[in-house]
Amino acid sequence: MKINWFEIPVSDMERAIAFYQTVFAIEIKKQEFGEVVMGQFPPNSQEGAATGALMMYPSYIPSEEGALLYFDSADIHTELNRVVDAGGKIQREKTLIAPEHGYMAVFTDSEGNRIALHSTD
Repeated sequence: MKINWFEIPVSDMERAIAFYQTVFAIEIKKQEFGEVVMGQFPPNSQEGAATGALMMYPSYIPSEEGALLYFDSADIHTELNRVVDAGGKIQREKTLIAPEHGYMAVFTDSEGNRIALHSTD
């Protein structure tokens, strides 16, 4: 079984879009469906790779206590170096998981969600 879609809760869509666009150097497309506001991450062209969206709706509540999403990274320091200036906080610097599993880091986004990065180097 694989993950094919994720949703990150936000309370301020413009702030969240600015944060993720800055940290990951991507463009997020804002869409509105009635009361639901979505900031869609770009499609991922890699076979089997997931994509997702920022979601603003009353039942979506940002939290550091929910599921932890890991975003793939070529060099964790690239994204970590952008987190604080974009309005987030670094919780865990780049850390070796194990030689066979690579590295991880954790940050809090502009909305208060705990998000992780993973790299093999």
